[in-house]
Amino acid sequence: MNLLASLSIASGSLNVIEAQYAVTANNVANASTAGYVKETVATLSSVAGGYGAGVRLGSTQLSINQALQSSLYRQNASASSYTTMNNSLASLSAVQGSTSADSGSTSSLTDQLGNLQSALISLTSTPSQSASQSAVVSKATALTDTIHTLASTYATQRQGAADSVVSSVASVNSDLTQIGALSKQIMKFKGLGQDTADLENQRLGIMSDLSSNLNVSFSSSSNGDMVVRTANGTQLPTRPDQMGLDDSTQQLPSSTWPLTTSSATLSASSYYSPQDSTSSIPGITLAGQDVTSSLTGGSLGANIALRDTVYPQMQAQLDSVSYTIMNRFSSAGLSLFSTGAGGASSIQSSDLTKPTPEGIVGLSSSLAVSARYATTPSLLTTTTNSDGTTNSGDTSVISNVLSVGFGSDASDVSGSLAAPTNGLGPNGSISTGYNGGQGLIALSTALTSNQGATIAAASSGVTSSSAVLTLLQTKVADVSGVNVNDEMAKTVALQNAYTANAKIISTVQTMFNALLNAV
Repeated sequence: MNLLASLSIASGSLNVIEAQYAVTANNVANASTAGYVKETVATLSSVAGGYGAGVRLGSTQLSINQALQSSLYRQNASASSYTTMNNSLASLSAVQGSTSADSGSTSSLTDQLGNLQSALISLTSTPSQSASQSAVVSKATALTDTIHTLASTYATQRQGAADSVVSSVASVNSDLTQIGALSKQIMKFKGLGQDTADLENQRLGIMSDLSSNLNVSFSSSSNGDMVVRTANGTQLPTRPDQMGLDDSTQQLPSSTWPLTTSSATLSASSYYSPQDSTSSIPGITLAGQDVTSSLTGGSLGANIALRDTVYPQMQAQLDSVSYTIMNRFSSAGLSLFSTGAGGASSIQSSDLTKPTPEGIVGLSSSLAVSARYATTPSLLTTTTNSDGTTNSGDTSVISNVLSVGFGSDASDVSGSLAAPTNGLGPNGSISTGYNGGQGLIALSTALTSNQGATIAAASSGVTSSSAVLTLLQTKVADVSGVNVNDEMAKTVALQNAYTANAKIISTVQTMFNALLNAV
């Protein structure tokens, strides 16, 4: 091999080593960057005239297993969904109390009904004592306060979920269109034969962020483009041309395209239904088509579920119990509970889909102790004779409430006295999920237990999904992550190679100088 060939090979090797140095340094710098995939530089052997001519640079590659990466995105969406659910429901858990006997709870719905029952029992023993009479009113007020607190918590958390849906849609749009803008650059550079690894790495980082908002998958084409789809296969365009439109119709990135929705102030009678034109909650549309049902998983999917399913069912359960308390007390002869300003209105219609006072939707927010008894507690044990005279200290009505109103016999909990369990909510699509033919105490326990199970499922889901996510992150890191120790060891090897090639160049230069001096 002549000196010029040796010099060329060594010089070319130095260029390759410098490129490898740059990639290694980039890997180390991004070792803690979320979603970053380790880059490697391909080196190819050069051959000229059948003889080795050193090495040359190939394209920079990403160390990625697409199937494993897709599994990570799906699990990221699952963990994010459970976390969003759990964070929202934690506020309810704090005010709901527990039905467990050893929980120490004294303010659950069941506790408050039990306290009212105890106050009524005490009143039968001392019907003429004002303290006993006032105690009943006080316990009844505490019960309605607990119901109001629960209803307020549902409403607050549901509104928070609705607001988060709007902000999450904007975040999803931003991620999608950033992917689209990067894909456009990647396709351009691939067409020119230029390296695109850094751009592809940026795109994967955005996919990681997108997967925390929504359950999505991706596929890459040979020209460098990326197609993003939801869990049910609905394609989410990242650029207008993926929808058959001119790219000039949108400036990318954008927080308002391709998905569209709007904010709304919710009430107990608000609901979402893609088939109902009177639905008061706007859906999420793509090119004019409602795709809300396709957007599952992640924080967006969780907030949609909280807004449209979880809290509406809880509200319907509480409205049903509130109506049943009013109805059974009234049927037993004591209209202790009512609705309206100051609790002055009589029991309203039992229509399950209309807002109060025309129906029971939202009743739990306005349930109150009747102003008649709140103002004059002695009326609890006062009855009126047919001739207009009154009897003070009469416990007959109170006894009837205790035996019938709080009763659990079939005649006390069936027919018109059964708690509504189906056809609830403003569009009649909600069921309570438990039997309505129970006594008041058992009914309140069923409500608390049902909602407690929802809270527990979210909490356990966080634990299990996070454990699986950690396992997948470890597996992905083994394949795609940056091991700083390995990268530093690679640096030492590159340094040795650089020194060796530099030595060859130095030696060749010395030999050239010797030849020139000899001439």
